[in-house]
Amino acid sequence: MSKSYAAIVGGAAGVALVALSLVLWFCKSHCKKFSNKNSETGSSDPHASALEEWNRGGGSSSAPSHPLFGSQGARQFTMDELEQATKEFSESNLIGYGSFGSVYKGLLHDTIVAIKRRRGAPREDFVAEVLYLSEIRHRNLVSLLGYSQERGSQMLVFEYIPNGNMCNHLYDTGLKTSTKLEFKQRLSIAQGAAKGLCHLHGLNPPLLHKNFKTANVLVDENFIVKVAEAGISKLLETIEEAGPSHTSGVNVFQDPEVGVSGNFTEMSDVYSFGVFLLELITGQEAMHLGFLGSDESLIEWVASRLNSNNFVDRRLVGSFTTDGIRDLIRLMLRCMSFPGLERPKMEMAVVELERIQEKEMALTTVMGEGIATFIKGSELFTSK
Repeated sequence: MSKSYAAIVGGAAGVALVALSLVLWFCKSHCKKFSNKNSETGSSDPHASALEEWNRGGGSSSAPSHPLFGSQGARQFTMDELEQATKEFSESNLIGYGSFGSVYKGLLHDTIVAIKRRRGAPREDFVAEVLYLSEIRHRNLVSLLGYSQERGSQMLVFEYIPNGNMCNHLYDTGLKTSTKLEFKQRLSIAQGAAKGLCHLHGLNPPLLHKNFKTANVLVDENFIVKVAEAGISKLLETIEEAGPSHTSGVNVFQDPEVGVSGNFTEMSDVYSFGVFLLELITGQEAMHLGFLGSDESLIEWVASRLNSNNFVDRRLVGSFTTDGIRDLIRLMLRCMSFPGLERPKMEMAVVELERIQEKEMALTTVMGEGIATFIKGSELFTSK
């Protein structure tokens, strides 16, 4: 290890001490939590070039404007159309699994789409819920374009997002397969996800995501965020008489208070968002950080690790300021705090992320030149 790098990592204790004092205030309960990691995709290119994009495995992430979809909500498709789009739901078109079932990539009337399929008989309440969800449009949400319920299957048609989910770009596996995302990029990604959740919570009545996690944060070719699975939990609760099925296993994104009270609130989505921030900061999958999920809450585990030399993703070295990383850690801790009433609303999280990014830009940009310059590694964790 070089002396400069040792100075960088060694100085991590500075930011750790600042953040640790905040954690002690937040750690008020011990709860269990459970996680799953299923990736789902979706975006569309409404133009003729979609054929070319389909052949090379790409696609556009812009909101579809193809007359096929129109502006009056979801369109009803036939099974024949969707079978043709997916080559009869060929295994080669299978791109993932999610809470609604298998996910296929398809070429539907010159538009690349993601089609989710599950077993289910036709239901009127399914159609009503789909029509409602299809009217929810936002830059940072995956759009629901259409549906079908024929031959014992219920299907949802979404826009296809070509760059996949953040799991593929974020986790530091040591195999150099992840994308090198600098601090400002991660701030922008956090903002996009926060704005998507904020829009859902701002609806009347508010729509709770209930399954927010890194695997449901999709990015297009420009790393514009699209939050997937919005409203799917509510849809499943509507159409499944016994209630939605849940994947077994540890779900570190689930608010521990939900397991205790059984009540899911906006603050539960905020907790999940806090775990997402934790993964953005560490570059690691939360459930693989060494947390056992037994008698120790995740926030307490984080508190015990903040003073370690490798808490912050080593790939971020040289791309952030002390103030920036410290403020993001503070926001993460607030989002994961107990009781849930102490957490900020998503609109406040958006405001704080914008403030952090503006401050980061001001501290790292040469005035009048617009050229980003970064503080030396040896100065990253100096205290003020």
